[in-house]
Amino acid sequence: MSSRQSSAPTGDAIKPLLALVKYLQTGSIERPLIELVLMRASQLNGCAYCLDMHSKDARAAGETEQRLYVLQAWREAPFYSDRERAALAWCEAVTRLDPIHGVPDEVYEQARAQFSEKELGDLNMAVILINAWNRIAIPFQSMPGSYQPPKH
Repeated sequence: MSSRQSSAPTGDAIKPLLALVKYLQTGSIERPLIELVLMRASQLNGCAYCLDMHSKDARAAGETEQRLYVLQAWREAPFYSDRERAALAWCEAVTRLDPIHGVPDEVYEQARAQFSEKELGDLNMAVILINAWNRIAIPFQSMPGSYQPPKH
């Protein structure tokens, strides 16, 4: 373990994030969709640890290899639903938040057509959560490979 890994936040510092994980696991958005969103944000942020973790969690939730392999090019792939496309567009817009215009109206309208107000709030919290985890894992050089999904 590098000295960076040993100085990563733990305990009380990450309790709010863990509470948000628990909330989202029982929230309004289906787990396979949440996993796609977590994967996409981690791709955008270049977080190898989170990509390793969430690819395993996505497979455990029933996601196919094909959809995971082409997630980075989801706009060109025919096998994502309108709901998934809206969630992925929202994820990208929030992760790469435009400093002047925020989330484009078109992305918001697409998301609202697919998600209730509560669902969109939960989706937004999932994007916020994974961006926070990415910003912990990357600077503290968390090593991918050892994570195994919990058995249900």
